[in-house]
Amino acid sequence: MTKLARLSIAGLFLLALGACAAQQPDLTPPPAKRLDAKTTLENSPRR
Repeated sequence: MTKLARLSIAGLFLLALGACAAQQPDLTPPPAKRLDAKTTLENSPRR
């Protein structure tokens, strides 16, 4: 009976470890920084 208990505990541990390792990092880029009115006026092309 102790072998079965140890095997089930080890299986649960490996299952939990696999679930934590399977998470993928978030690779989406952050949203673009909004420009204020002054920066827009300074960087706009001259006419």
